[in-house]
Formats: sequence, C-alpha cells, structure tokens
Amino acid sequence: MSNFFRIFVTFCIIAGITIIFFVSQLYSEVRDDTDKIVHYKPPIATQIFDKKNRLVANLFEEEFRFYASFEEIPPRLIEALLAIEDTLFFEHPGVNLDAIVRAMIKNIKNARYAEGGSTITQQLIKNVALTRDKTIERKIKEMLLALQIETILSKEEILERYLNHTYFGHGFYGIKTASIGYFRKDMDELSLKEMAMLVSLPRAPSFYDPTKNYDFSLGRANNVLQRMYELGWIDKDEYDLSMAEKPIVYNDTLTKNVAPYVVDEVQRQLSGISDLKKGGYKIYLNIDLDYQALAEEALYFGYEQILARHKKDETLQDKLNGAFVVLESGTGNILALVGGVDYKKSNFNRATQSKRQIGSSVKPYLYLTAINSGLGQNYEIPDIARTYEYRVNGERKKWQPKNYTSSLKGFVTLRESLTKSLNLATINLVEEVGFDRMYSGILNYGFSNVPKDLTISLGSFVASPLEMARNFMVFSNYGVVIDPQLMNKIEDINGNVAYFKPDTHELTESKQSYLIVDILQNVINNGSGRRAKVEGLEVAGKTGTTNDNVDAWFCGFSPSIEAIVWYGKDDNTPMGYSETGGVAPAPAFSYFFTKLLELEPGLPRKFKKPEGVGDKVINGERFLYTDRSPLKYKERETSSEILF
Repeated sequence: MSNFFRIFVTFCIIAGITIIFFVSQLYSEVRDDTDKIVHYKPPIATQIFDKKNRLVANLFEEEFRFYASFEEIPPRLIEALLAIEDTLFFEHPGVNLDAIVRAMIKNIKNARYAEGGSTITQQLIKNVALTRDKTIERKIKEMLLALQIETILSKEEILERYLNHTYFGHGFYGIKTASIGYFRKDMDELSLKEMAMLVSLPRAPSFYDPTKNYDFSLGRANNVLQRMYELGWIDKDEYDLSMAEKPIVYNDTLTKNVAPYVVDEVQRQLSGISDLKKGGYKIYLNIDLDYQALAEEALYFGYEQILARHKKDETLQDKLNGAFVVLESGTGNILALVGGVDYKKSNFNRATQSKRQIGSSVKPYLYLTAINSGLGQNYEIPDIARTYEYRVNGERKKWQPKNYTSSLKGFVTLRESLTKSLNLATINLVEEVGFDRMYSGILNYGFSNVPKDLTISLGSFVASPLEMARNFMVFSNYGVVIDPQLMNKIEDINGNVAYFKPDTHELTESKQSYLIVDILQNVINNGSGRRAKVEGLEVAGKTGTTNDNVDAWFCGFSPSIEAIVWYGKDDNTPMGYSETGGVAPAPAFSYFFTKLLELEPGLPRKFKKPEGVGDKVINGERFLYTDRSPLKYKERETSSEILF
C-alpha cells in the first residue's frame, strides 16, 4: 500500500504541476488579450449630411456600426438583455458556475452541444479577443480572461462594449445601429417589444432577423417578455400590451446613399483621411437634397427629350449622358452635383471628372475682357468671313471658321454679337482687342491647358462642368469668384470640428461684370438661349456648342443661383442634328428653375444693377455703360442719360 500511495502522490503532484503550468501558460496568453477589451476601439461608420442635417449616406468598411455610450442605452433595454442572456450579470464575477453546470448536464442529456452557459462577459471576450471554437482550452482561457476583465472594467463598461460590438443581423453591428436600422428610431424611442426583438438577435442574428423571419423574431421577443414578467421586472399590463404589439420593421440598405455622385466626390476630396470609413466622422455638406433631387430630375428630363428627337438612333441611349451643377452664387456653396443620368449604369462623375470642349460658352469671358479694355456694349465689330493659313510640321493648312448659320451681318454691336453667339464677329473681336490680352484673360478667369491660337475664340479647350460653374461666377457673382465648396464642416468622434474655408478671387468690378450679365439676359430673352426662359424669374446665361454637336452646354444663373448643364456622348461622337446648347441643355435649365420656384417661392427674382452703371437708348436700342466702358455715340441718340 505504501508503494501505491507513493505512486499516487507522485502522480497527483505531476498532474498538479502540469495543470498549474497549463493554467499559468493560458493566463500568460490571457494577459495579451486583455488590451483588446480594455482599450476597445471598434470601427465606427461615418455619416454624411446635407445642409439641412438630412442623412445623405453612411460610409463604412467591413462592419457597419454606430457607437452608443452606456448612458445612451435605456435601462429597460438592459433589463431585457439580462433577462434572456445573463440574469445574474450584476452578481457573478464574470463566470457563472451554476449556469455552466446546468449547461453541462443538459449537453450530456442531449448527447450534443445544446447550451453554453456563458455570461455576457464571456460572450464579449469570445467575440472580441478569442475564437469561437468549442474547445476546452478556449473555454478555460475565456473563463480566466472573464475573471480578469471583471477586476479591471465595471459592469457598465462591460455591457457598453458588449452591446456595441455584438452583431445584430442584417449587417448591423451594435445596438444603436440595429435600433436605427430596423426601426428608424433612436434607442430612447423604442417600445419594450422592439427592445425585446433587438436583444433576441445575438443568439442567432440571421435566423431572428425580422426583415427575413418576422414571425420567428416576434416569437423570440415574446420569450424575452415572458421571462421579464416571471422575474417581476415588468407588470401584467406592460406584459399584455407588449405581447400584442407588432412593430413596423424597415428593410433599408446599409449605406442609405441618396446622392451617389456626391458621396463619391466627398470620398475623393477626403481621400487623405486614412480612417474615413471607420473613424465615426460626421460630414456636413453644402448640398441641399431638395436641389439635388430637382437637378437629377431636370437632367433626366433633358436626356429624354434628346432621345425622343432621335428615336431611330438605337445606340444613343447607351452613350448619351449629362451633368448638372448648381451653386449658390454669393457663397460658392455647391447645392447640387449630378455626374450622370444613371449612377447604376455608370458611376463615372462627369460633373467633376469629365473634361469636354466648352464651345461658345467661352464667349462671355472674351467679351468681358473686351469691355474691360474700354469698349462699350454698342461698339461695332465686323461679322465677316476670313481664311487663316498656318503650318503644321511644314505643311500649309487653312482654317475657315463659320457662323452657326451661313448668314453674315456686316457690322454688329458687341451686344448683338454675344446675344446671337456670332463666331466670326467674336474672332474679329479677339484680333481687334489683341490676342495676348484675350489669352491672358482666359487664364485669369480660371481656365487651364488653353491652346495659344485663335481657336480659343470658339472654345476649343476643355473644362469640367464644375470648373465651368466655378469660372462662370465672374458673371453670376458680379466679378467675384469663390472656389466651389462641397463640404461645410467635418466633425470627428471626439467632437472636434474643422470648417472648409473657400478662397475668394475678385477678378473684375461688379459694374463691369454687370455689363455682360445684361447681355446674357438678352441671350435668353432674344438670342440663342430662348428655351431657357423661366416664367416669373429673371435669368441670364450662355449656350455652348462644339463642332458637329458633340458637346452642348448651358451656363446660366438667376439673381442668387447658378446652374451649369452639359450633355454629350461618352465616346465623344456627335449627338445628332440640332442638338445645340440652345436645344439640348437649355430646357433642362428652365425645368430646374421652374420647379425651384415652386419649392422656394421667395427666391430673389430680379437682378440688382450695381452703382456706376449708366443706361442709354440709342437708335431705339437700350445699352448700358460705365465710365470704364463708355458708349460710342451716334447722331440719332434719342434719350437722356440716366446714371445709377
């Protein structure tokens, strides 16, 4: 017996040492996992809002999560969770031995793994720091870590981490995300039944997802309510009322992206922020979703009109596209940005990424340079044809520009030439004022990669619709260009706010700019932009068309809002006969402003004339002038001078 006793004692010592070593080894590993839970920092979704604080989109990577502090979580929701998951949570040290024993007995009886007996603390550890493997080693490590975590974190801190990390199905991570996602409610707005439905999800999030299995979700929630009633945590009236309730559940997309071209541009501009999609930022835009919806509608309206005029062209629908940009003239704020007629078919943003020839929409800039050189609105220039010879690699070539129509008008005033968008008169004006002065002016107004030849008179260079919107502010904002701003501010998860400050450029005096604004009103009233008229609103603008109707522009504005519309085919081939700036985009411009007046009837409706602008009728036609750009007097003057 003595030998047996010695062998038994020796075996027990060796086994004890082995167990101690094994547990010590696990405890050493556990310490390495502690930081993951103590210093818990999950990825948090970023949200984008419009100027009226309406949600534009959610940005996230793998996990879609909004974080909620413990103080934000309603006590009733905590009770519902503990009732079904861990009733003794506030009493045990992280491990509930009674629950483990009960689970073991149940598993033995069922001859399978039927119940785990894990506490909420253990579940948090399993989800954050350990694998989900059902092994003894993992279970021991989980228990050791639970005991350790409970000495470092408070019960409230453990619950906060659990409810923010847990997956609630449908792509929702965290209780706040699930509350907003399933019910479109903040947690303090939830009914008891809705809370019960949410806390039921962690056990089997896909199975109990109410958007997929509503009846199963209700059944599981009723079990939660019954348990709360048995524990005495709710009374009979609350129980009966909640059991009868059938909450409305929403099956929304996770991103809720209502302006994808805008959201893409936001991400492009903020590409330097490495944690943009997981840092929990709040981005506030200058975009107004009402304006955005109108711009999308107007762009599609013009698109359908073009297709209707060319029903025989079966390829046009696939290749035709457009862009629409809306600015607030006095601030440079981008109110709407539409990069195409259908984002699902093409996410290429033509408003910001596409560079297209601007055609005759360049002319207002040339005429502004002309009046700043001292010419008046009634200064006459020849509308006559010329042939220009030049050489390319030693080969002689000819350039014979033409007007859109074949007629020649002889001598015309600057006002008439710009109103009717006369190509030949404009080319002659460039030569008369001086090419170098005109070229420098084009660069000064914000254009780049401009060829140094006379083709600039007809807009032979390219720009994006957003660049056109920026540069056209020299007219819509009376000489002052403010760099367009998509975003107003960005707030990080700690509440720190950074504002976006635009650069401002005063390029000409307001009175000089207004001389062109006056002519651009005439473009719409009596010239190439008649289809852009808006009943009850003064508008000004300029058409733009490139060779063979490849590109069609309308750049225009009301007294407070500027809008740039472009149409063209993505393969840079002609759209078809008659698709000019006055035919294709001008109606979309008119459609937008007509609808905008219905939305905002208080919109400023009349242009204000700056100080220093004079008004004179000569030969039955009214002209404006300034001391810098006087009129050329004729013998048949008919009215007295009025100076404002």
